[in-house]
Amino acid sequence: MRTKLFLILAVVAAVPAIAQRPEPPASASTAPPLWRHQHAPAQSSGETDPGAVINPFWGGYVVKGTDFTKVRGSWIVPTAHCSSQPNSFASLWVGLDGYTSDSSEQVGIEFECIAATPTYYPWYDFYPNPVRKITGMTVHPGDKMSATVSFSGSQFTISMTNRTTGKSFSKTATFNRAKRTSAEWIVNGYTAALTNFGKISFGDDYTGVNDTNWATDSSVTGPISDFGSKVVKLKMRALNNVVLAAPSALTTDGSSFKVRWEHY
Repeated sequence: MRTKLFLILAVVAAVPAIAQRPEPPASASTAPPLWRHQHAPAQSSGETDPGAVINPFWGGYVVKGTDFTKVRGSWIVPTAHCSSQPNSFASLWVGLDGYTSDSSEQVGIEFECIAATPTYYPWYDFYPNPVRKITGMTVHPGDKMSATVSFSGSQFTISMTNRTTGKSFSKTATFNRAKRTSAEWIVNGYTAALTNFGKISFGDDYTGVNDTNWATDSSVTGPISDFGSKVVKLKMRALNNVVLAAPSALTTDGSSFKVRWEHY
């Protein structure tokens, strides 16, 4: 199930700015606790969904800008349907950078199928540093989560709260290579085996967590829609043109949306 080398090379050749990350595990039996989340802001012409940009690894929303200092998000933990897609992997996260740079500051959850057994856990990432699993916090299908990545001075603070259990996590670190030119709300996978997650709900309309799926840059503080022409709607589609996951339109609050697992 390893993503084929020629597939990765094709994406890299087409999009020089891609952050080049190692491939996911070859199989569930050899999977490490965390696999590196792929970056690939690839764009395709001829898309039938107005305004959508095609990406082989990401589905969700991005906003572009300058000097971002905060991104906030909330979501409901999905159910991994392992009987239909065993030995598969996916994650979702909120973060800064990654779409417009070769670094990222992210926090989120993993949901994967080891054989036909679902596994869920939280993690954070200052890429290209290693992904770190968050201990002391558990996540289960149906849990309501919220997360924030913020920047002040030279430091980033990553935080996440399981609103259902009350458990929280926070980590502050100095990270000098960040450009702070994008904010993201993303479902992340790869074409070899994307976990069947059904639908994932993001934002206040579904979680009841106010002012989430918001971001702050040098000129805007507000929900995704406030960024206007700088909003990027990402549809995850393999290079064989099979749609893997697709985001809905934003709801009337300008921030909430769902990502639907499509097919593999």
